[in-house]
Amino acid sequence: MRRSGILCHPTSFPGAYGIGELGQAARRFVDWAARAGQTVWEILPLGPTGYGDSPYQPFSAFAGNPLLISLEGLAEDGLLTGDDLRQDTPLPDEHIDYGAVIGYKDRLLRRAYSRLAERPALRAELEAFTAAHAWLPDYALFMALKREHHWAAWTDWPIDIALRQPQAVAAWRTKLADEVTYQCFTQFAFQRQWQALRNDAHAADIVIMGDAPIFVGHDSADVWSHRELFYLDERGHPTVVAGVPPDYFSATGQLWGNPLYRWDVLRAQGYAWWVERLRATLACVDLVRLDHFRGFAGYWEVRAGEPTAINGRWMRGPGEALFSALREQLGALPLVAEDLGLISADVTALRKALGLPGMRVLQFAFGGDASNPHLPHNYTPDLVVYSATHDNDTTVGWYTGEDPAAQHKVRTYTGSDGHDIHWALIRLLMNSVADTTIFPMQDLLGLGREARLNFPGHPSGNWTWRYRDELLTDGLADALRELALVSGRYVTPGTVLEADTPPVVEYAT
Repeated sequence: MRRSGILCHPTSFPGAYGIGELGQAARRFVDWAARAGQTVWEILPLGPTGYGDSPYQPFSAFAGNPLLISLEGLAEDGLLTGDDLRQDTPLPDEHIDYGAVIGYKDRLLRRAYSRLAERPALRAELEAFTAAHAWLPDYALFMALKREHHWAAWTDWPIDIALRQPQAVAAWRTKLADEVTYQCFTQFAFQRQWQALRNDAHAADIVIMGDAPIFVGHDSADVWSHRELFYLDERGHPTVVAGVPPDYFSATGQLWGNPLYRWDVLRAQGYAWWVERLRATLACVDLVRLDHFRGFAGYWEVRAGEPTAINGRWMRGPGEALFSALREQLGALPLVAEDLGLISADVTALRKALGLPGMRVLQFAFGGDASNPHLPHNYTPDLVVYSATHDNDTTVGWYTGEDPAAQHKVRTYTGSDGHDIHWALIRLLMNSVADTTIFPMQDLLGLGREARLNFPGHPSGNWTWRYRDELLTDGLADALRELALVSGRYVTPGTVLEADTPPVVEYAT
């Protein structure tokens, strides 16, 4: 199926409460995307963010971000009032001030939780939700302990609870029982609103593509509760960490700092943790982009304490064995392989053996010669292609920052005089042979560098961009819909979800 879609993380939605939410603005986005003839909505990881506000360093690979909970939705449930929602000092509406938002929303979420006893039906739903999610008790206790210890990393907690000695776990679970229940409530509220929004998207013939980073953050419930799955020392600190060698984004590589998996232990356990992780992800989204897919073939290992990622080495990943275990437990896998960066033959072989689509990014197309795989004339149908990703500058910002020779090359290839370069790239990708094409919202709106979402290698100042509601015009939607029609990407209503059920893939043994 030929189709097109929009990359827009929920934090970027407009609204009065300092950050995008899963409420009215989200439903407005879905309606606008449907009018525009788009059938894929791509998001970033939905987990609760910590240091740096990055969705790629969440406190859990299973949980949702409470900051996304719609306060107006809680008011509709009778857990907040109009007076609760009034702000003495309005929060910014064009960017996210995370410090202010975190304090503001935490106060109101706790107020909503305090009124839960007045809603016995909701309380019963919460109890059923908690019982149905095996990961939730550890996550809720982890977050309660984070708050109790002033948000210190779990390796800085007292050693008995840091290392999860059974008596300490039981004692803290009793001591922090109310806070643990509150943390369960935030996950219940998030999932209740997310699933309602997902149903709205499905009703509009839009499927949601989620994002599953290969690695998890060290200061997370995942590592704290499953230390045996990672390379850690006796106190819980990583001995080796993840990154990538020098590349397009950084001359010194990218030192992510995530702990690395003990794939031998995971294999001995039948990859059970990964099975449950992907099961939880697929309960929230319809497709999954596997971030840093190359790490499943081979990953860059750096000794803990190194100042950059230069001094590392390639290590063999789990390969097809992991995906065979996932398919055995979960059935057909609707996955997309993020195979950007330094890609070797073993990575391509693994992707093709699994029958997964790969990715191309048009901003990468104009370096080198005509054989550059990111140039549309080199595309194949089994690709998901982008004008830019969340890690790139906006198309307008990128083009403006290129030297005159590179700009000339772009103009020559696209047939544009440069004044509408974002639309020229959109048109080029829509008319390509790739089955799926995705555009960041910033590119659809023609915004410049001020709207960039993330600067890889910059530890702060990222993930703050939000659009204004008035930018989603009917004229833009109609133009995008017309382009979807003439390029064969308009999908007959009622067929998207059926067609998106992936075929059974036979994996090599």
